[in-house]
Amino acid sequence: MMSTEQRSRGIRHSEVGIVISTAMQKTVAVEVDRLVRHPLYRKTLRKTSTFLAHDESGSCKVGDRVRIMETRPLSARKRWRVTEVLSRAT
Repeated sequence: MMSTEQRSRGIRHSEVGIVISTAMQKTVAVEVDRLVRHPLYRKTLRKTSTFLAHDESGSCKVGDRVRIMETRPLSARKRWRVTEVLSRAT
């Protein structure tokens, strides 16, 4: 049986990406790569999306590999939050 918290929040989508900007306060820009197949020609293409993510502690640096998770809208463009830093930039 699911608790009421799990039922109301639902399943949150998560992605792994690279931090490309930390110029804002408590916000980082994360670039996420994915592979998609062209519907007609069947060639695999690399698509890149940029998400703004909330970083409460401010611990992320440019080049870090992070996991981000969907959350409620925090601002006009910010709908993700950093859940963990997977690896630090060298």
